[in-house]
Amino acid sequence: MTRTGPHVEVDAIVVGGGFGGCNSLYKLRQLGLSVKLIEAGSAFGGVWHWNRYPGARVDTEMPSYQFNIPAVYKGWNWSERFPGDEELRAYFHHVDNVLGLSKDTFFNTIVSRVQYDSVLQRWNVQTETGLTATCKYLIVATGSSHKKHYPDFKGLNQFGGKLVHAADYPNSLDVKGKRVGIVGNGASGLQIVQDLAKEDCDLKVFIRTPCFAIPMKQRQIAPDEAEMMKGYYDAIFDRNYKSMTGFPHNTRFQSAHQATPEERKELFDELWDRGGYSFLVSNYYDFLLDEGANSIFYDYWVQKVRARMTNVEKMDLVAPLKQQMLIGTKRPSLEQDYYEMIDRPNVTLHDLKKSPIMEFDSSGMVTSNGAETQHHDLDVLIFATGYDAVTGSLLDLSISDKNQVPLTEKWKNGVLTHLGMMVPDTPNLFMVYGPQAPTSLANGPPFIEMEVDWICKAIEKMQKEGIESIEPTQVAAEGWREEVIAVSQYTLYSKTDSWYMGSNIPGKRREPLVYLGGMQRWWKSCTDGLETWQGFATS
Repeated sequence: MTRTGPHVEVDAIVVGGGFGGCNSLYKLRQLGLSVKLIEAGSAFGGVWHWNRYPGARVDTEMPSYQFNIPAVYKGWNWSERFPGDEELRAYFHHVDNVLGLSKDTFFNTIVSRVQYDSVLQRWNVQTETGLTATCKYLIVATGSSHKKHYPDFKGLNQFGGKLVHAADYPNSLDVKGKRVGIVGNGASGLQIVQDLAKEDCDLKVFIRTPCFAIPMKQRQIAPDEAEMMKGYYDAIFDRNYKSMTGFPHNTRFQSAHQATPEERKELFDELWDRGGYSFLVSNYYDFLLDEGANSIFYDYWVQKVRARMTNVEKMDLVAPLKQQMLIGTKRPSLEQDYYEMIDRPNVTLHDLKKSPIMEFDSSGMVTSNGAETQHHDLDVLIFATGYDAVTGSLLDLSISDKNQVPLTEKWKNGVLTHLGMMVPDTPNLFMVYGPQAPTSLANGPPFIEMEVDWICKAIEKMQKEGIESIEPTQVAAEGWREEVIAVSQYTLYSKTDSWYMGSNIPGKRREPLVYLGGMQRWWKSCTDGLETWQGFATS
């Protein structure tokens, strides 16, 4: 439902209707709290409500990417190993039907301001539609990938063709016979290129940093197989919660340097053929810690990729023989036939490092390598340039703490949270899938369930002990920030500019936005804090 104007007073408000928001609404209602959810879109799904570009699909295989709620999965069977966006939207519709979430949700409603009233000890929430709300507990589940990033290119407003962002892709975009340009080479860019290359169009792919992609090995799942797998769900979900990354894959506690070249090739071949993230999660543990191990992985990967292509110039751009990137330190992508598709004659690859974009005009784009300029005539321009990830959507809520200090001001010298779930001087405000937690480097649904369970246990403990509010201390938050930075510097992630490090947005502070110590180390800190309120101030 969409409402304008009224004021709502409830125990808890949840902002965001993706996995985090839906799970929060469901679990908080089970505590007996009155809860309302506010969602910017017209339906549940979060990123899967918005992502409708060609080839959009999740890169976590089933059955791990779903709610561990028997009432929900009892009546639902996945049709593919890696479901597409349409099936995921249908899944959220099913979730809503089973759990009855819509009755407590305001759709098409964007939160514009959030302030804490220290006298009443309540959060005041304002929206663009006029709806206002007051609550004791505020759960912010805006996700990591919502605020679209448009690069600020000179003359872009003069472009006379069709301009599209991957996160706002039109329902029908006819590219037949068109000259199409795509900027951005992450997961969405790869999936769009993979699909559009098959169309009757002239596709130009502008690449600054080649993606690191490994085989998806997509396949259909028959209904009887999907039903049979439910007999293992408890074991799979349990493994998800107890793993480092939220995936149920086998792990290998062996360095790449401890194996012979023959042993490494045997393992690499096995995991490569298995598909999905097995090649990374079940492989030698140190490829993200040691540059030598990373190079061993790269050398195997580059030979696999080049064997699938014929155009040497294209090979040298997307998979150069000499390693130019640390693999895995940017978000890895799963592909089905990406390398075959970019090898097609109707696809042109342009190296933006050699010849960057200078400006746009009414008919296309101008690139320059210094001495020479080149004009690229375009009918359609697609930006697959990602998001102001992890923090962007949070900061857009205009949150002010109990001292009326905006979150943008509080974080101007760096993100400061405790455990990635709470912020000093913001009583009873909880973040789901936010910064300084495992977040984007963990399988979303099981990790989110752990966060929501912690929030619910905290509220239950507060109620049992007669506590009105909790907030992390400044000392605890500074200590957690130090932990986040220290762990990051131990890995190779800190050596790469990526949205994990906040460096994909011009002017954004470069810092680790994701906790890299793994889910179990993070979870121990969470449970220790809950046991005695260590690191928290209560009132």
